[in-house]
Amino acid sequence: MYQLVDASFEIDGKTILAPTNLKFAPGKVTTLLGHNGCGKSTLIKLLSRQNTSSTGQVLLDQHPVASFDHLEFAHHVAYLPQHPPITDGVTVRELVCFGRYPWKGVFGRYRQQDYDIVDQAIDKVGLSAFSDRFVATLSGGERQRAWVAMLLAQQSQCILLDEPTSALDVAHQHELLSLIRDLNRSLNLTVIMVLHDVNMAAKFSDELIALHSGHVIASGSPQELMTTETLRKIYGMDLALFTDPSTGNPISYIP
Repeated sequence: MYQLVDASFEIDGKTILAPTNLKFAPGKVTTLLGHNGCGKSTLIKLLSRQNTSSTGQVLLDQHPVASFDHLEFAHHVAYLPQHPPITDGVTVRELVCFGRYPWKGVFGRYRQQDYDIVDQAIDKVGLSAFSDRFVATLSGGERQRAWVAMLLAQQSQCILLDEPTSALDVAHQHELLSLIRDLNRSLNLTVIMVLHDVNMAAKFSDELIALHSGHVIASGSPQELMTTETLRKIYGMDLALFTDPSTGNPISYIP
């Protein structure tokens, strides 16, 4: 679905992302990992067309992402930045309606079908009881669910999430990532996201891509990447591992 072919990104002659070749598996959850400034947010901004590659190409379904017009691209990809816009005075239902913008009819009006899709998206994230609440009055976890509902209403094949859990406590991080994983499986959504927590990433992802200083240094399944040697390359420190007896998932910790 998504492919990078020698794609790089530079600012004022400084390389932020070195020439990179990657393929992202459709229908899977892929998480980008690495320390601050490693290039993971830059990479997801290339995928979302927030940035344009300095060299090489970013392809979607074998076509350069720049070849899609805005509405056509929105039919394929929905993007949630790390810091979403302020939503003062906007209700949950109004926010989720924004996701239907690329699908408006010929007269630019929402149809009943659009409102039905909005209500279904709100229900999928468990916010039906909060439909008429202002987004600004919700908890952090509920707000993130509302934004995810907006992405669902867009009915894109792929959703891109830049650090969706950064402002959440551990309980709400787990809740949100569980929701994203459930939606991935039930709707066959392709999910590409940036996370800091390697244990959360390993638990909720099919594939992990690790970056360091603008280079991809490892990629593969959580089991393949969760080794002491690979974690040392990613984070520059020694981490120990144990296996969760209930799930069999590897979990890292500072010894």
